[in-house]
Amino acid sequence: MGVNGSVLAIDAGNSKTDVALIGADGTVLSTARGGGFQPPVVGIGTAVDALGSAVERALAAAGVGVEGVAHVSACLANADLPVEEEQLTEALGARAWGRTVEVRNDTFAILRAGVDEPRGVAVVCGAGINCVGMVPDGRTARFPAIGRISGDWGGGAGLAEEAMWFASRAEDGRGEPTALARTLPGHFGLDSMYALIEALHLGRIEPERRHELTPVLFATGAAGDAVAHGLVDRLAEEVVAMASVALSRLGLLGEQAPVVLGGSVLAARHPQLDDRIAELLAVRAPKAVVRVVKESPVLGAGLLGLDHTGAAPEVHDRLRAQYA
Repeated sequence: MGVNGSVLAIDAGNSKTDVALIGADGTVLSTARGGGFQPPVVGIGTAVDALGSAVERALAAAGVGVEGVAHVSACLANADLPVEEEQLTEALGARAWGRTVEVRNDTFAILRAGVDEPRGVAVVCGAGINCVGMVPDGRTARFPAIGRISGDWGGGAGLAEEAMWFASRAEDGRGEPTALARTLPGHFGLDSMYALIEALHLGRIEPERRHELTPVLFATGAAGDAVAHGLVDRLAEEVVAMASVALSRLGLLGEQAPVVLGGSVLAARHPQLDDRIAELLAVRAPKAVVRVVKESPVLGAGLLGLDHTGAAPEVHDRLRAQYA
């Protein structure tokens, strides 16, 4: 095997980074894990420095220098706009970790991990929500996916905020009754929404713990609460809207095409959400073939790298088998 044909695959999310060095035959030569990738918080230079720590450990473990890496395939969180991908490509290129560099949003890694060829659409719902699509000729479909200003609704953080909004208004009389006014504070051992609002506002409950309220929302909906049930249904509508628009943009709406679902919220397989997504897709994209991706996203980054280098199908298969 010649390491000069290798791919350095990087999947960097908000909370962790996975790196895999892949040989020319598809064998995983080494792996490494690092912290989260958050250039909007720490700046591009510092964020790429953090990537560098994991990259250097992966290269050292395989005994490979950067001159032995043909291509860097980096799928990065917070690379939401093409201009951000360009900036990050320049930053990674300056580190000379490989002879060529391609940066994509990390949603592309989840999509590629879930399909046999670079063709299909992925919707990811974790802390936020995003959707991308691709076809073998290189065309892609995507959304800005930077929050409400870009038309987004949903994601774990957004669902928790919506649940809090309805529960607060239910308790003080401005809104319709909902069991969320009891179940949300109850999760933290509190007896009222007022107590939960106070605890969050004054920092007695850490802000990052708000994501714990999303499973509470789903459980409350499953127990029959109309408001919670409605929020779950709305998430299904958002997932299907993004998927069907992306399929349409790529000309895939009228043919069988994969729709890959990923991220912590969709991977949890909530029955109401799954059933409503299937029901809505049957109307808007009846030929879509839905699957929930379980493979590691760094596999997707690696497969994208092998696509770039023109590796043979059996090389792709060998890489995929190691992540099965």
